Amino acid sequence: MSHPASALSGEGRERAWLIEGARMIDPSQNLDRVGRLLMVDGEIAAIDPLDGDIPAYAKRVSASDQILIPGLVDLGAELGEPGREEDETILSGALAALAGGYTSIACMPNTDPPIDTAAAVEFVRQKAARADRCRVYVIGCVSKDRVGVEMAEIGSLVEAGAVALSDAPRPLENTALLRRALEYCLMFDRPILDRPEVISLTHGGVMHEGLTQLVLGLAPLPAEAEDLATARDLRMLETTGGRLHLTSISTAGSVELLRRSKARGVRVTAGVRITNLCFDDQNLRTFDANYKVNPPLRDQVHIAACLEALRDGTVDLISSGHQPCSLEKKMQELDNVPFGVTSLDTALSLVISRLIRPGHLSWARAIECMSLNPASVINIDAGTLRVGKPGDVTLIDPEQRWIVEPAALRSRSRNTPLLGEELTGRAIMTWVGGQRKFVWA
Repeated sequence: MSHPASALSGEGRERAWLIEGARMIDPSQNLDRVGRLLMVDGEIAAIDPLDGDIPAYAKRVSASDQILIPGLVDLGAELGEPGREEDETILSGALAALAGGYTSIACMPNTDPPIDTAAAVEFVRQKAARADRCRVYVIGCVSKDRVGVEMAEIGSLVEAGAVALSDAPRPLENTALLRRALEYCLMFDRPILDRPEVISLTHGGVMHEGLTQLVLGLAPLPAEAEDLATARDLRMLETTGGRLHLTSISTAGSVELLRRSKARGVRVTAGVRITNLCFDDQNLRTFDANYKVNPPLRDQVHIAACLEALRDGTVDLISSGHQPCSLEKKMQELDNVPFGVTSLDTALSLVISRLIRPGHLSWARAIECMSLNPASVINIDAGTLRVGKPGDVTLIDPEQRWIVEPAALRSRSRNTPLLGEELTGRAIMTWVGGQRKFVWA
């Protein structure tokens, strides 16, 4: 099988690229047809350019039977650095993102120390610039030390470059703090990202509460813990008029609450993790610690509700839910194992294999949910193939079959239940700012 070639920062310094014969899909322009795309000096210069407008020095890529899309954008990847470099570093996370077709990622602030100061934001931005792979945006903390008591210096975080505020994966349980943060962030037009959960109902929980959980005898994570927190978040949002994104919806109850709020015109967006669409609570029968995630894998009723919400626009985006954990951390008893799965490398292939190919999602809707919509949530210049926009594009081979094995993953961690499994479809080339940063060779 094929393995990823190195994505060196110096590769692809060519000033112009012409990608020919690909099926171009761009939901921002309702574009879905075969053609060619020209990038010059870091920007998208033309779609279907005339031969006379193509620079003689342009590098040509023949892409027949392949799909060209705006580079994927991920909200909420955990990069570990600083403090948890054994799980992931900014460099390894950025390499995994490129291999998965992502050109932009926004990283969570649950580092050690957390990203609750301007200096911490600047540290991540400087490390990402030095790595020079994909674009890395920073999500700052809502509260100091992420303990949910005192609001962080949000103005300083925004000034330093934070694109959003969140304490995730820890939920914002302090309602007064959530309300103040929503009101305060109105001044900066920055969203609050929250993972809805009532911790008092989930303390010590391992998996989704239900029949399978009872049979296995594992501590429950009830759906009501998410539903109640979602209702509270939506009520606070409606009261303040702020901006709120719910990072990881996983229950039918949350979907229905979202649907009603959006029908009333409430300004809310929501995402669902790829794991919560492609796996269910039955997978925990294997006692594989890599299926222990939070939100937990639900039953088919909840999964069906989330899929329908994706199709009808109630849920806006699909996130990777990238939570890398070192092998040592996952080699404990299931009760003590940390939640999380590494998924930047595999999220796109899972979407193709489990959602697009079976007909659950169209190509256009899947790309909208993984590129245009997440870019809109954090208001970055991405998610489109429009002329004049940055040359952040991904080329996909929809029929490429590959085995998920350690040598095929760029993340520093290997905590995925997909090891040894064959997936169909993957990113084979990724450009950032008109520079080719990754090639699957």
